[in-house]
Order: sequence, then structure tokens, then C-alpha cells
Amino acid sequence: MIGHPSERVFEEVAYVAYHFHWPHQEVMALDHIERRRWVAEIAHINERLNEAAEARSDTWR
Repeated sequence: MIGHPSERVFEEVAYVAYHFHWPHQEVMALDHIERRRWVAEIAHINERLNEAAEARSDTWR
């Protein structure tokens, strides 16, 4: 079994917990692959929101 660096795990848990308001224990219960998938999904959501915000701000210039 290969362990994951603890700093990375903390970053992933904080990211998911912050964005989805999931409790620490629930995020920690996810296996690494599933947790990484949620991190990717949140990043994708944030990218879309940022692009939409930029598009709106461009119309006001």
C-alpha cells in the first residue's frame, strides 16, 4: 500500500469541506481516488463560475 503525503490529504480535505460544507470525518472517510474526484469536480465548478463572472464583467466595460 502506498501512502499519500499528509500535507496533500489535509489540502484535499480542507478544499472539499470548505466548498461542500461536509464534516471532516465524512471527507476523511472517502478513499483517495474518490476524494481526488471531488477535488476535480469542485475545481471544475469554480472554473465555470469564474468564467461566467469574467464574462459578466466584460459586458460592463
